[in-house]
Amino acid sequence: SISAPIMLGSAAQNVIALSDSVFLYHLSEEDFASIGFVGVFYLVIAAIGYGFSRGGQIMIARRAGEGQGSEIGRTFYSMAYFELGLAVAMFFFMQYGCYYFFGLFVNSEVIFEKSLEYLDTRSWGIFFSYVGVSIIALYTGIARTSFIIVDTVILGIVNIALNYGLIFGHWGLPAMGIAGAGLASTIAEIVAFVVFIVYMLFEHKAKEYQLFRLPNVDLALIRQQYKLALPIVAQSFVGLGSWFVFFGIVENLGERELAITNLVRMVYLILSIPTWGFASGVNTMVSNFIGQQKRQAVIPIIWKTAKICWLTTMLITLPVVLFPHELLYPLLGGADMSLITDAQPVFYVLVGILTCFSIGSVFFNGLAGTGATFFGLIIQTICAAVYLAYIYAVVNYTNWGLPWAWASEILYWIVMMGIVLWYMQSKRWHGLSV
Repeated sequence: SISAPIMLGSAAQNVIALSDSVFLYHLSEEDFASIGFVGVFYLVIAAIGYGFSRGGQIMIARRAGEGQGSEIGRTFYSMAYFELGLAVAMFFFMQYGCYYFFGLFVNSEVIFEKSLEYLDTRSWGIFFSYVGVSIIALYTGIARTSFIIVDTVILGIVNIALNYGLIFGHWGLPAMGIAGAGLASTIAEIVAFVVFIVYMLFEHKAKEYQLFRLPNVDLALIRQQYKLALPIVAQSFVGLGSWFVFFGIVENLGERELAITNLVRMVYLILSIPTWGFASGVNTMVSNFIGQQKRQAVIPIIWKTAKICWLTTMLITLPVVLFPHELLYPLLGGADMSLITDAQPVFYVLVGILTCFSIGSVFFNGLAGTGATFFGLIIQTICAAVYLAYIYAVVNYTNWGLPWAWASEILYWIVMMGIVLWYMQSKRWHGLSV
């Protein structure tokens, strides 16, 4: 009941990335390859804001478990203030720094120009995205997640409708191509943000948590959240950042290989949605139970959640992997379906990736719920180093192709699961405070 709504809420950026990719697939292969590259970059930017919100979510869940309702509003606003300041910094980086940053990774002039074109309109949504994840962290932390479904559905509908209009120039709107995808996503985030604010105004628990009382900036509380969340942000940056480097390495193989990789990424985003929800849900449950002094329940909760997560993921993964042409046709039909045929070997690898990801991510987020975020950063750094070394060797020194490059994800999650299991069994997290 906690995780199901979060499956959509935590995957809001995945929904946007999927919508952008599907429409640009029908525009041109160059645009589709470009959104694969710049889409992963924006997911890294979004993950930074989401990571900082996780620190607030853990603290809110702990206060809820301790029965300190009056502290929840103060914790929320400290998180929102920080996210807003961070959004300003990220906006200026995307507007003025990415020209030089992308030059370090991209060889194709077409992908370079189209990536900057997308960010020119997409970057304006960062303010609403970052404050929006603070609101999602609040309602996830207090385990009142039902409206997240409604808000994410609204975001998806608005994004899809505006993508159709702004990319191709329908309904009297200008045909903006990949820049239209960025503008559509920005407007969708603004609409979703406004809808959630309206919901908060009428939510009956808002008064209990003092959500209508705008507190002064509490630097001490912000520092506490920052200290807790910084390792989580670094984990996201290392994890998704290494994925961004992966796309940069694949781009060197050619635009066709990058387009295939983007198609696989798009399918991966769809199939990983249950894991995002269960991972975020177990994070809240672990922190809440520790707040209730029930540490003995933590590992059983994580194991049960991991089993349910794997089963749910496989129920949607196996049909897509076995029958990709039939099931992806509604999204990609009418275009060149040979891209799906070329991607079929990588789809088989996805079964192993999603098995390891669905279990490993639940355990890793359970670890974060205990407050052991710095140790989580150490784990993520070790895994990313192994991951990047493997990819670099496969792409540059072998002719194994994309399936073996994608198999790096399996290696990544196996190493992570082994270290997390050892740490949780050691009970070193019992003395941590949040």
